[in-house]
Order: sequence, then C-alpha cells, then structure tokens
Amino acid sequence: MKPGFVDHYEQLQVSSNADQDTITRVFRHLAKRYHPDNQDTGDAARFARLVTGHEILCDPVQRASYDVEHKHHWDGQWKLVSEASDDGVLVDDQEIRTKILSLLYTQRRRSPRSPGLGDYGLSSLLDVPIELLEFHLWYLRTKGFIDREQSGSLSITVEGVDQVEQLRHSIDSGRLLVLQEHRAAASDA
Repeated sequence: MKPGFVDHYEQLQVSSNADQDTITRVFRHLAKRYHPDNQDTGDAARFARLVTGHEILCDPVQRASYDVEHKHHWDGQWKLVSEASDDGVLVDDQEIRTKILSLLYTQRRRSPRSPGLGDYGLSSLLDVPIELLEFHLWYLRTKGFIDREQSGSLSITVEGVDQVEQLRHSIDSGRLLVLQEHRAAASDA
C-alpha cells in the first residue's frame, strides 16, 4: 500500500467502472459546489483535488496507470480487513508477546550483566518476520514491559518480570485445577 494514496474515484464519488461522461458530469456538479468562488460551500483544497482527479481519470493513459495503483491499494485494504476479521491473529499475537517476554525473562535470569537480546535475534528465535516483531516490540515497550539497553538490545523491565510471573501463576493455577479434578475423578473410580 502506497502511503499518501489518493482515491480519485472516491473523491469524485463515482465507481471505478464509471465512463468518462459520468466522471465529467459528476466532476462539474462537485466543482460548482467546491469552487473557491462559491461563498457558501467553497473549498479550494478539495476543488484542487477534484481537478487533479478529473484530469487523471479522463486521460486514458493516466487512468490506466492509476487503475493499477487503485487495484493494488484496494487489494491491500481487503487483506487488512481479512486479517482484522481473523480471530486467530489476536491469539497468535498474544502468544508472540508472551514468548518475547519469556525469552527476555530467561535471558535476564541467566545473564543479569548482559540481559538483552537483539531485534534480529528475537526474530530468528521466534521465527517471526522482523516487520511483525516491530509491532509487538512497540506494544511491549509502550506497556513498560521491555526497554532498550544502551547497547541497543532489548531487555525485560521489572513490570515485564511481574507480567511473566503473573502469567505463569495463572497458567500453573489452571493446571493445578485440572490436575486436582483428574485426581478426584481417578480416586472416585
């Protein structure tokens, strides 16, 4: 997805299948409304965007080139919608963050004088692309669970240690309940 992409079809309020006559007719209507000389509804910036869009969409060569960009943009948007609708992504994201914290927790415990791991090292250990890892690192830094060392490596903070221990306690408690239920069922048999 190209940053700063402008959807000229959306600005002109026409379908990407609209013919040149329809585009021109709608453009004229909107141009009257947003022309800077219109004291009630004039908007110079919007008018300029409309003119640019009209020029691009009414020139067959420019429109063909623009349509390739437009399709690429919307393909990216649909991928975003698809990913956002996938509940499994959220679960996977939570697992990745938990694994990051666990790795940094273990590293700090094993080597208090060198408690950090690098971004690419974490990416490799977790088998997660660096681009995806950046999102999780941003989240964990914002929550105060991890921090950057002077060396540039990442390490777990006190808050992060508390978070890991709290997570492990809740997991262990869950296992104890299941274990106790299993033992009770076995003794009843």
